[in-house]
Amino acid sequence: MTQNIEHQFSMLVREIRKEFVGNGPREISTCFVGSWAVSEMKGNLTNIEKFMMGTKEGEKMVHEARTGLVKKIYTDLSVRRKFEDLAGASILRIFSDIDIEADIAMTIFVFDRPLVTKEK
Repeated sequence: MTQNIEHQFSMLVREIRKEFVGNGPREISTCFVGSWAVSEMKGNLTNIEKFMMGTKEGEKMVHEARTGLVKKIYTDLSVRRKFEDLAGASILRIFSDIDIEADIAMTIFVFDRPLVTKEK
C-alpha cells in the first residue's frame, strides 16, 4: 500500500520531534501549498511542561524553550537533508511557533520549488 508524500512528511516530522524532544505530537497533518509544506501538530506538550504552565512566567518559559528548541533542531543539516530528500526540493527557510494554551504547533517549511503530492 502506498502512502502519499504529505503523510510521509508528517511521519518524518513526528520522528524528528520524537528523537530531539522526547515525544512527538499526538496528531499531525501536513499540507503542501505551492512551495510550502505546512505541518500542524496537536498534543505536543509533556506533562512537565503542562505543570510549568501554571504561572505566566512558566507559560513564557515553555513557549520560549519549545520554539527555541524546534528552531535549533532544523539548523541540523542532516535533519534538513531528510526533508529535502523526501520533498525533492531544497529548504529556503522554516517558520515555527506554538500556541501553548491550545497545545497546537505549526511549522512551515519553505522550499525552492512547488511540491508535488503524487503517490510514491
